[in-house]
Amino acid sequence: MIKNFRRCAALLAFILWFNGLMAQNPLIQNQFSADPSARVFNGKVYLYPSHDIPVTPGHGKPGWFCMQDYHVFSSPNLTDWTDHGVIVSQTTVPWADSTAYSMWAPDCIERNGKYYFYFPATAKSGTNKGFSVGVAIADKPYGPFVPQPLPIAGIHGIDPNVQIDKDGQAYIYWAQGNLYGAKLKANMTELDSEPVKLEGFPDKGLKEGPYLFERKGIYYMTYPHVANKTERLEYAMSASPLGPFKYAGVLMDESASGCWTNHQSIIKFKDQWYLFYHNDDLSPSFDKNRSVRADSLFFNEDGTIRKVIPTLRGVGVTASSAKIQVDRFSATSADGVAVTFLDTLNKFKGWKTTFSKAMAWVKYNSVFFVKKTAGTVYVNACSATGGTLLISTDSTNDKPGKVIAKLIIPKGNDWHIVTKSGLSLPAGIKNLTIQSEGDALVNVDWISFK
Repeated sequence: MIKNFRRCAALLAFILWFNGLMAQNPLIQNQFSADPSARVFNGKVYLYPSHDIPVTPGHGKPGWFCMQDYHVFSSPNLTDWTDHGVIVSQTTVPWADSTAYSMWAPDCIERNGKYYFYFPATAKSGTNKGFSVGVAIADKPYGPFVPQPLPIAGIHGIDPNVQIDKDGQAYIYWAQGNLYGAKLKANMTELDSEPVKLEGFPDKGLKEGPYLFERKGIYYMTYPHVANKTERLEYAMSASPLGPFKYAGVLMDESASGCWTNHQSIIKFKDQWYLFYHNDDLSPSFDKNRSVRADSLFFNEDGTIRKVIPTLRGVGVTASSAKIQVDRFSATSADGVAVTFLDTLNKFKGWKTTFSKAMAWVKYNSVFFVKKTAGTVYVNACSATGGTLLISTDSTNDKPGKVIAKLIIPKGNDWHIVTKSGLSLPAGIKNLTIQSEGDALVNVDWISFK
């Protein structure tokens, strides 16, 4: 039975290695994604982001956001993600302008076995001006979703968020310059109270993207806020779903890359809290094409939230037999290490790590090895001069541990998969360090173990 489990684990890891959707930031690397709403349904995490696409002639406004549909992704472990495809499009919503390309931040929630997907869109000419919020309903979290014929009456704004309180009352929140909220009827498609402006937030600067969650009787309202020039994530706390709220602090600072927007959701999954957000990783020169990220989130004893520091490594455990993208490192020596795109004309191909000094290193945490007596390492690398890489397990914060492989990278300008067999591989979850032994320039795309 154990042998069969190991075979299944190895086969699953190979499939994921081939498909390339892995738990490294950004989570989705084959398309642009933003405004992630993460939900836990039936023991899996479902991710409902918006979908940025490049503007083309006649499709979208140059220099602005261009968004025509929504995908949904799922994961049993925050590591292996499945794209279930398009669930709602601007061409399938009866009341929406099918030429607006403005399907912004969505949300989804389950009630009584039905899944309700909420999304903002620009209404057709002659109806409500500006943004309305619509609902699409499905029997499964990945659809098929059926858009309702009309948007929710009484809501004019963007970035819907829905929560169901412990007593069963549902609430919907949205943004329109300020943050607003209202009760929802049990049918989840109509307001059950007049909208109220939520209080307790900074008066100056754009506020949008409300996302509420509850923990230990405290209601946390999180939101992006332009306190200076770009958005940072902040939060406020209350004893009631509709406030009043009290400003509590910064959840995440402004993006170091200068990405103008951010947008968040927060979930608890398998006893750990996570923050989902976005940045411009795959489009650093144009921040209207964004990419979803995730990092762990922690609370202080008084219930306040510790500020989340963005990482490249992200969350989850990576199978040793997957393509381990070492450019998404957990830590680095900094000096002698650089990360650049493999192909500047197609950034979806990802990044490479360049080692340029002796003993320069990167560390990649949480790699799972299936126990075996011997194995092979594969390294996709390139070195114009030739060089040597050391791969070791790492049990301390900044020093490599036991060397498990030494690889000679041949001289040449082409990429090669360099292998070394007969290795004594570790078992369990380990941290890896990849280190350059000399001063030669060595480029690494990924490493893998079989």
